[in-house]
Amino acid sequence: MIVDPSVVLHDTVTAKLSGKDETKAKFFLGQKVKLLEDVKNDGTYPYLQIGEVMIQKGSIGYIRSVGDFLQVIRVYEVHFLDAEAVVEVIGCREHELEAMEPYRDLEAEEHAWMSEHYKNKS
Repeated sequence: MIVDPSVVLHDTVTAKLSGKDETKAKFFLGQKVKLLEDVKNDGTYPYLQIGEVMIQKGSIGYIRSVGDFLQVIRVYEVHFLDAEAVVEVIGCREHELEAMEPYRDLEAEEHAWMSEHYKNKS
């Protein structure tokens, strides 16, 4: 038997927030986050059995990039620095993460800085 029938997998892609995510991202690049639930291999990682824990709940990581799955589901690429983690970088949904520092609108900060820079230049 390849899969242990007692292992319950959780489909995090479609189980929660299956509709379109909000326009504005909840986390920003480089933001420190904590994982709210264990991430188990759903079969997409070839070096572990299906159902084995890849990254444990409570692990701390940093947002590395933000992308979209099927153009409606936001996925954050998170780099976990936990030495116990089997995989260091993994895609997570917003409901799987908790911010460990306040949100910063980096685009607004950059726009304000550039506006001030060009004002001082003239």
